[in-house]
Amino acid sequence: MVDQGADVQPAQGPATNDQERATDGRGQATDRRERAADRRAAGRRLARVSLRGRLVLLTVVAISLAVVVCSTASWFLARDRMTSQVDETLRQSVGPVSKTAVHHLAGLCSGTEQYDTGLAIPTVVFADGHACPPDGGKTVVVTPGDVAIAASRTSGAHADSRIRTGRTKGGTSVRVYVISMPVNQPGGATLPMAVLVSQPLAPVQQALRDLALFLAALAAVVITGTALGARWIARTALRPVNQLTEAVEQIARTQEPGTTITVFGHDEIARLSGSFNAMSTALAHSRERQSQLIADAGHELRTPLTSLRTNVDLLVRSQETGRALPEPTRTRMVAAMKAQLVELSTLINDLLELSRPTHAAGTKPLDVVPLHEVAARALDRARLRGPGLTFTVELDPWYVRADAHTMERAVINLLDNAVKFSPPGGAIEVRLRAGTLTVRDHGPGIPAEDLPHVFDRFWRSPSARQMPGSGLGLAIVAQAIREAGGEVSLGPAEGATAGAGDGAVATIRLPGAPAAPAGPAGPAARPDRPAQPDRR
Repeated sequence: MVDQGADVQPAQGPATNDQERATDGRGQATDRRERAADRRAAGRRLARVSLRGRLVLLTVVAISLAVVVCSTASWFLARDRMTSQVDETLRQSVGPVSKTAVHHLAGLCSGTEQYDTGLAIPTVVFADGHACPPDGGKTVVVTPGDVAIAASRTSGAHADSRIRTGRTKGGTSVRVYVISMPVNQPGGATLPMAVLVSQPLAPVQQALRDLALFLAALAAVVITGTALGARWIARTALRPVNQLTEAVEQIARTQEPGTTITVFGHDEIARLSGSFNAMSTALAHSRERQSQLIADAGHELRTPLTSLRTNVDLLVRSQETGRALPEPTRTRMVAAMKAQLVELSTLINDLLELSRPTHAAGTKPLDVVPLHEVAARALDRARLRGPGLTFTVELDPWYVRADAHTMERAVINLLDNAVKFSPPGGAIEVRLRAGTLTVRDHGPGIPAEDLPHVFDRFWRSPSARQMPGSGLGLAIVAQAIREAGGEVSLGPAEGATAGAGDGAVATIRLPGAPAAPAGPAGPAARPDRPAQPDRR
């Protein structure tokens, strides 16, 4: 039968256990999140401290820990050394105690003999637990361990002994040495007993207190000195960083790069300072070149735009007034407008080419470019632009790492420059040998005073200002060759005098190899073109 009145407890099934585990898991996850939040908060608080403050704080904490550890270790080492010396003194003090003295002391304590005050006798502990101090005064409290040694009946080299720290009945802390030393009584009986010697620890404790005070004072001095020294070192070491910060803030405030800082030494901070100076100088030069480019571009664009606008205004006015222009005049104006549009297109393309982001040699991924094929394609265009000119060509295979489009544009500009300044029926010599491409014309040459400026943007010599061109072609050449890690120069031909009318020679030197490197070639390397010397 079932008792209807009994309380029925619900069974603890698997579902209840799963709920408990889920609750525990949520609690652990909450604890982990709280600990992670505490660590992040501590990190944020530390991040708000200045770099100098963090350096000083970390240095002081590290030195403080080292000082505390060393001081504590020194104190414990001194305590052990002093205690060992006391223990050794106690052991040695038992040696002079003679069997006769112990026998007399045993008789004295048992009441069978009179005490002889001339004997230097230590305290005796008997197996029944009572002790007999010779002075009847400052008795050391006997422990069960002392009684066990007294009852051991061992003697000589095998005698039981122990060293402990104890107290007298008056409360004085002492170091105690107990050794078993039984006494033979008349009739052959052995009286079990132990000898107990002690030495006050007050001098040792006082010495340890003095040592602790000295170490604490020394630690305070060292930590204070460390804090001051760390602050001075941090201020001195971080001076370049402060200068760097001030320079960056000044640039951000004035928007004017070019600020530099003084470099001290050859360490990492000095390298950082030097890198900042180089970056700041490069930014200043870039800003200067950008401003100059904008100013020069505006000047160069103004002339064709003004002429184009004038011609358009004339055509519109003639249309509005109904006064038609003579056909020859209208034809000339339309031709001039077409030429001006071509000039504008060329100028804009050149500006776009020069406005590309420039890269230092070796910092941009480059293609494997067959320079001899690039020169051959550029020559095909040059022949179309100078149909009456004679080209002498000698192109040996040479492969370079460069941007294919930029390199072809540079070679085309170099040949166009030679075509433009060559007289009708003149000759142009193009040679590529061992990575050196030379283009020699027989035009008027370049005056000596103009040679330093030939690769400047928008620069045109006074004698060439009546000729078409924007003054950007050679600047594009120089930029492309520098990015490829090469060199370019323009000067009088060998044996000729600058500006004497015997032509000029342009020279490009590019690092490379006469054979294409293993692996896939760049997009400019055409496998359908044989890499054979071009002799034309």
